[in-house]
Amino acid sequence: MDRFVEYIRENWVDLLSLTYDHIVMVVMGVVLALIVGIPLGVVCSLNRRWAALILGIANVVQVIPSLALLVMLMIVFGLGSQTVIVGLFLYSLLPIIRNTYVGLTEINSSITEAGKGVGMSPLQVLMKVQLPLSLPFIMTGVRVAAVIAIGVAAVAPFIGGDGLGREIYAGINYRNDLRIYGGAIPAALLAILADIFLGKLQKRVKLDK
Repeated sequence: MDRFVEYIRENWVDLLSLTYDHIVMVVMGVVLALIVGIPLGVVCSLNRRWAALILGIANVVQVIPSLALLVMLMIVFGLGSQTVIVGLFLYSLLPIIRNTYVGLTEINSSITEAGKGVGMSPLQVLMKVQLPLSLPFIMTGVRVAAVIAIGVAAVAPFIGGDGLGREIYAGINYRNDLRIYGGAIPAALLAILADIFLGKLQKRVKLDK
């Protein structure tokens, strides 16, 4: 334990930089998934056939092992963090699409009809009634997506990416358990903190409703 504390003390600047890179990749991947996933979730709620197709494709992407998916993306996009972000985006899609879809379909139809009754257009009903009511479900999807993305980002160095995975990968190569712990423990803490923070944000959204 003392050796690990000493290692952190000596290398905290590098570890902080790697943690920052890790967070940036995760945030960018999840934000892109939100931009694409929410509209796809809306499409799913409007058309059950499209829902089966979209969710089916997202499920297929989700079951591909993370390293295999990143290697396939590397062939197309090349080495680097940008390829990792694309991979995180793809892995984050399913929970966001699925939870948006579930949130929209769980809304009582009488609420939607009330919105139409006061003269709202379908777009206004969606933006001012349905999506706000679905926000707790969407937040659940973001929460799941963020935790998944933090874990997947740990394999980024295998395709030239940055982040805490570099420390883990270096530790494996040099058989240095301190370096492995130096990358794995902060990554695990990131996942825990993201889950706690987004969980509290989700509760806040529910209370506001």
